Amino acid sequence: MALRLGDIAPDFTQESTEGSIHFHQWLGDSWGVLFSHPKDFTPVCTTELGMVAKLKNEFEKRNVKVIALSVDPLPSHAEWINDINQTQNTRVNFPILADADRKVSNLYDMIHPNANDTLTVRSVFIISPNKKIRLILTYPASTGRNFAEILRSIDSLQLTDKYSVATPVDWQQGDDCVIVPSLTDPKVLQEKFPKGYKEVKPYLRMTPQPDK
Repeated sequence: MALRLGDIAPDFTQESTEGSIHFHQWLGDSWGVLFSHPKDFTPVCTTELGMVAKLKNEFEKRNVKVIALSVDPLPSHAEWINDINQTQNTRVNFPILADADRKVSNLYDMIHPNANDTLTVRSVFIISPNKKIRLILTYPASTGRNFAEILRSIDSLQLTDKYSVATPVDWQQGDDCVIVPSLTDPKVLQEKFPKGYKEVKPYLRMTPQPDK
């Protein structure tokens, strides 16, 4: 059965390039990004994993742990990491799960038979500290992911968890936010949004980003 937003991310124990990973224990109280790639020694994946390594500080600032997966075994991962480090001018600094038995791939529905019945698609799962799945993205093997968008999505999720706002189209850090429609009491609005807000429509009220 396919996973849905709000579901508890399935727990697992699997070998990785950084030793055995017991997923929920490894996450601890951090956010998590679990992302799969179709196969080792493929060009698009090489660029993606290199970019994730370069963004390590950005993920750490947001209390996010990242972990990759493919269905290749550990010796293949180890050899491929050398290629990634060399061609992308970085050092892989996060674990890559060796899911040769497809255990994790099947738990997270990462193999889509109509696309390819053996390789994983480019899945992304953003998981909050309570182990709930908060965002799911699925790309075909031919399309590299936009990790700036993944960071933007994490920023939005963390902001909206803390304040009674949503983020509008193309929102970036520092942009105005949307006040959630369920808030209508003027007193509460004044307390929550001391910077004020602009009512475009009764259901569309814009306010400066609360934590800026």
